[in-house]
Amino acid sequence: MYSLNQVNKLVSCGRDPARSLPLWRGFLLIPLVLVCFAFAPNAQTTPDPGAVGGTFNTADGTNALVSAVTASGNGAFGWFSLAQCFTGSFNTGVGAGTLVLNRADANTAVGTAALILNVNGTRNTACGVAAMVNTAGDVNLNGSLNSAVGAFALNANVTGFSNNAMGDSAMFRNINGAANTAVGDLAMEDSDASGNGEANFNCAFGAQALQENINGDSNNAVGYSALLGNADGLFNQAMGAFALSGNSVGASNIAIGDSAALNNGTGSFNTVIGDLAGPDLGSGSDNIYIGAGAGTEVGDEDQTIRIGEPGFIAACFVAGIFGVDVTGDPVVVNADGQLGVTPTGSPLSLKEVLKERQVVQQLKATTEKQAARIALQENQIQTLTAALKQQAEQIQKVSAQLEMIRPTPRVVENR
Repeated sequence: MYSLNQVNKLVSCGRDPARSLPLWRGFLLIPLVLVCFAFAPNAQTTPDPGAVGGTFNTADGTNALVSAVTASGNGAFGWFSLAQCFTGSFNTGVGAGTLVLNRADANTAVGTAALILNVNGTRNTACGVAAMVNTAGDVNLNGSLNSAVGAFALNANVTGFSNNAMGDSAMFRNINGAANTAVGDLAMEDSDASGNGEANFNCAFGAQALQENINGDSNNAVGYSALLGNADGLFNQAMGAFALSGNSVGASNIAIGDSAALNNGTGSFNTVIGDLAGPDLGSGSDNIYIGAGAGTEVGDEDQTIRIGEPGFIAACFVAGIFGVDVTGDPVVVNADGQLGVTPTGSPLSLKEVLKERQVVQQLKATTEKQAARIALQENQIQTLTAALKQQAEQIQKVSAQLEMIRPTPRVVENR
């Protein structure tokens, strides 16, 4: 489908190993480092791991776990790792600036500045440079139960909870969105960028899947750039590279197949199944397309069912129709394959069929009357035949009796 150059371009835009880190992302680390200096005491010393406060704690690095008081079961490895952890327990920070402000429990941060601003969020897991930087929600309610694996994954998260982001910049701008799953480079990158907290219950699997989702809710995207441009659409299902990639606000669409419903933007309640099916849909709604290329070169439309692409399908077989009696209007098909009822005036129109049916019923009634007359005449003939037979039998009896009483003939001698 794509030339080698196109494939190389697609791959390079997502995971080119030679791609340099954008400067604006690099600058994000500068204020984070300054925050470390502002909040961490005794920045000039490296504590003795054996002198760390609390119990069952392990620390290695400048000011790692330097403020532990009642915290226990923590591991801090790196510059200012868990530096302000006064009471939090069972946390692990590996990398410079990990969990610097943390005072909650059961967080794991691996990578420079991972979870650096987390204060009360609990049970978060962040692996990657600047992963989950801004998680600072209330304990056990917001900013908790998140997992981020990849550089800048869940970078802007504040109160979002129960999110899972895996991949470079996956769910990068999510602020308050909850219960989302994003797997892939740039997957759901802009999800909940508005901070409205409406982008919830979404699943994206594939590089750039649901990348521009802002307020979309309950969408599922599987495949490279599937539902890429979805901004506010709800309840959409896309499976296949570029499936529903142009959808912006359309809702309740189902697209399965490579580039299925590729250009649909505002249309809703469409079901498109097949490779390159429904390419002309833009704002049309309530359509059903089935088959590779179904709906090609037909324009935008509504409330239409199309099965197969003309020119590539030579026969149609549908079980459960032949031999099944139904009532209703006669159905015909035109040269384009469209099904419909016959027009008025056609020999097959409903009015003409009703007329023919009436004539047939009249003929049937006349035939039934004639048959009844014939049956009556046959019964009369049978009765007359029986009577004649009975009379013949009586005549035979009388003849026999007459023969018996007839005098015996005499012989007269002629002399």
